[in-house]
Amino acid sequence: MSAQSRDRQATLAEGGRGPFRTLQRALRLLEAVDRHSGGVTLGTLARELTMPLVAVQELAEVLEVEGYLSFQDGAWVLGGTFSLLGSQNREQLLRTRLDQKLLELRDELGAAVYFSRYHDGELSVEAVSAADHAPAVHEWVDFRATAHASAIGKCLLSQLDHDGRRDHLSRHPIARLTSRTITDAEQLMHRLERQPSTVPVLDIQEYALGTVCAAVPVTAGSTVGCLATSMPVENIHRLRAAAELLAERAAPLMVAMAV
Repeated sequence: MSAQSRDRQATLAEGGRGPFRTLQRALRLLEAVDRHSGGVTLGTLARELTMPLVAVQELAEVLEVEGYLSFQDGAWVLGGTFSLLGSQNREQLLRTRLDQKLLELRDELGAAVYFSRYHDGELSVEAVSAADHAPAVHEWVDFRATAHASAIGKCLLSQLDHDGRRDHLSRHPIARLTSRTITDAEQLMHRLERQPSTVPVLDIQEYALGTVCAAVPVTAGSTVGCLATSMPVENIHRLRAAAELLAERAAPLMVAMAV
């Protein structure tokens, strides 16, 4: 087991932090509802889970939107989404839910949003939600080869262990894309190793001049992923707030993808 995997397990054992804690609470809530086949009230759930009533209500409402819970005859029961798990509809269900989440976030931010994964040693942009008022960044150099320069790439690499990062950089040598690109491998490795999991990763014109980006981790099950946004450099004053919103939305996305 890698040091990073041990750190994640320790975080969960301690009760989690940020999105991890929200995901844990959501799973415990689903388990509690499942124990009450005839339905259960929020008050009962709050007592059983020793959680504030308002926190239980907020989680229940998020899970209701995703179809995991349903409110019927004054009580909460498991929702219809569970009937699709493990079926041939699972992949389509996940894709539809992901696209909808990204569209909602795009419109809320007024900027393009992306969901990306690191899988089998490569970066992959799985989904993009963009529009005329929220254009996606122009991929002038293959994203897979430029992880060192993009917020998406650095966010994904920061979730790997030391050897995983070294392996990636050995297969995708660092290249200068703009005057702001980090081209020193040791400096990049140092930054990735010191990147806190709760702090958004930023790209200030490192991949492309005229564009700024932010990314936050999305880890659901075995997925090493991230949620990101990009915008023109003249909107850089909005980037910090956009990054904070991404972090807030990461937890619901983790719940939606953790099937």
